[in-house]
Amino acid sequence: MSELLLVRHGETEWSRDGRHTSWTDLPLTGRGERQAAALRPLLAERTVGHVLASPRTRALRTAELAGLRDVRTDEDLREWDYGGYEGITTAEIQRTRPGWFLFDDGVVPGPDGHPGESPAEVGARADRVLARVAPWLAAEDGGDVVLVAHAHFLRVLTARRLGLPPSSGALFRLDTATLSRIGTEHGRPALLAWNATAPAPDGRVAAGRAPAGAG
Repeated sequence: MSELLLVRHGETEWSRDGRHTSWTDLPLTGRGERQAAALRPLLAERTVGHVLASPRTRALRTAELAGLRDVRTDEDLREWDYGGYEGITTAEIQRTRPGWFLFDDGVVPGPDGHPGESPAEVGARADRVLARVAPWLAAEDGGDVVLVAHAHFLRVLTARRLGLPPSSGALFRLDTATLSRIGTEHGRPALLAWNATAPAPDGRVAAGRAPAGAG
């Protein structure tokens, strides 16, 4: 059975600063581009059958720099709609909502077209993606399936793939420009690798890591 490979995009200015980023379409920083390119050797080791990416620039550019080909966009891979918390850090939110935690509490409504999403709504999107890729994963010789997207969405998708509720995405910290792998053990989904990066020649992480952040 093929593996599900999860790629979070490289660093942006807002991910670097811990600002929640969903629909705001930011480019990668120079560091983010180097991070994305550093994924190339990790993905080159894999036999890739299908690639789906969020339509946001930061995800598509990461896929390109990582050497992925035949990339198709999927709007369901967009980041959690943060509503009124777009561009705001967790520390700023907690000044008025002490103890606020995204995976439990969700967000407040934002501008027109961005009402925000609850954990359950993000989980429903993740379930749709997983249903679409299920036949590819089940194919005996179809190759791995790569999803290039965003931190909080991929964390929720991981929880759902493992049979956990959307809120359990809180258990899976995900840094920028990392590769994670979900496969199977005895026919059941199992986490095989998480937050992997390619080492630099001197043994350090190739481009450093931005905070886990959001977006």
